[in-house]
Amino acid sequence: MDVSGSVPPAKEGEPAAAPADPLAYEGVWRFTVPAVEESVPQARRAVRDLLGRQGVPADRDLVYSLLLIVSELVTNSVRHAALLSPQVAVEVAIGRDWVRVAVEDNHPYRPKALEADFGQTGGRGLLLVREVTRESGGVCDVEHTSTGGKVIWAALPLAAPAV
Repeated sequence: MDVSGSVPPAKEGEPAAAPADPLAYEGVWRFTVPAVEESVPQARRAVRDLLGRQGVPADRDLVYSLLLIVSELVTNSVRHAALLSPQVAVEVAIGRDWVRVAVEDNHPYRPKALEADFGQTGGRGLLLVREVTRESGGVCDVEHTSTGGKVIWAALPLAAPAV
C-alpha cells in the first residue's frame, strides 16, 4: 500500500503519470491534546468527527478500527510518556485509498508490541493495534522523530482487502 501520496514512477518509455486531482476528503489534519486520561475520548471523538465531516468513504468497521487504534495509542502516550511529553500530537492523513492515524510524543522509548500474557490486565495495546491493523489489510510502525521522540502510526485501506 502506498501511503506516501506520491505518483508511482513511469516505466521506461512511458510518459510520467500526472497526479490525480485530490478528492474532497483527502488531506492531513493535526491537533494536540494534553497528556491526561481525559484526552483519550476527546481524541477519539475528534477523529470520528473529522472522518464524518470530510465525508470519508469508510464503513463502520473501518471507523471502529481507526478509533480503537487512536484510543490505544493516545492511552499509551498518556500512561508512559506524559512526564517527558505534556502534549500528545494526533495526526490524521487521508488519501484516495487509505487513512493513516499517528500519535506522536516526546518520549524517546520505542515500545514493542508484547505477546499476550493472559495473567496481565494491561500491556497489550500495541499488540491490539498491530492485530487490528493487520486484519484490516493495513500497515503500522514506530519511528523516531527529529526532536528525539517517537511517532506510532497505522495506515488502513478504505476498501476492504481482497480475500
